[in-house]
Amino acid sequence: MPTLNIETGTQVVRIGESVRRVTRSFAKAGIDTPSRDARLLVAKATGLDAARLISEPDRPMTQTECHLLIEFVERRCAREPVSRVLGHREFYGRGFIVTPAVLDPRPDSETLIEAALALVEEECWRARPIRILDVGTGSGCLLVTLLAELPLASGIGTDLSSQALSVAAQNAAKHGVANRARFEMRRSLEGLEEPWDLLVCNPPYIPSREIELLAPEVRDHEPRAALDGGVDGLNIYREVIPDLFRVCSTSWVLFEVGVGQAGSVAELLGTARGAQGATEIRFASDLGGHVRCVAAKIQV
Repeated sequence: MPTLNIETGTQVVRIGESVRRVTRSFAKAGIDTPSRDARLLVAKATGLDAARLISEPDRPMTQTECHLLIEFVERRCAREPVSRVLGHREFYGRGFIVTPAVLDPRPDSETLIEAALALVEEECWRARPIRILDVGTGSGCLLVTLLAELPLASGIGTDLSSQALSVAAQNAAKHGVANRARFEMRRSLEGLEEPWDLLVCNPPYIPSREIELLAPEVRDHEPRAALDGGVDGLNIYREVIPDLFRVCSTSWVLFEVGVGQAGSVAELLGTARGAQGATEIRFASDLGGHVRCVAAKIQV
């Protein structure tokens, strides 16, 4: 970032001016949220919270802080997501550790959390020690959030990536639910025999041909295995759904879906076991009105 001259030591770089300069750099680079990203990265470089960033605009930055900020700005201008630079992402009011090994938690997935908690209330499960299974747990954001919201619940998160499972375990410890969570390397529902009350799953659902069309923050920085759902984006649904009726005898299962996929996923759920399969299917939409969650009650 050439506008921050820190090499000669003759220029005092102040917090407020740094935010303005970084904002201009991001706007010039075509970043959608230049002001927000600038504030977050200046805060990260200086160790200041949002309130102090506003209240101390004339506070000089040290050379170490300036060097850090230049590094952060270069990474963001190369379209690395802010969450990757910061090493964490806010999700449902909690901060989650993120690394290149896991999908960046997004507001879309909060729709699934809201739907799951509404079903827990409807079934009067809050006062019960229900068991939750999170298939393809990634960062663990779904399982950890549900366990934090439901103090009597316990659960398992599965994933094919040992690195992702390590991140999920760190997030469980960070939010005080590690004693109620296990993380295991498994593919889909392979090897699971226990009955579950609630199953949640945010599978890869981007059609393979569309991945190259995604924003560079997603295309170039998310693990491809967490994005690629095959030709039509439905590969993992087809793999998981037929096996649901073995591990979910009287349960709710909730899938996150891509825009326009809800009908196809509902059809897979409804036909997997015919009359003995899903007895009720519901949909939940995000704030933009797009259906992002398909829930089914399984009774075998």
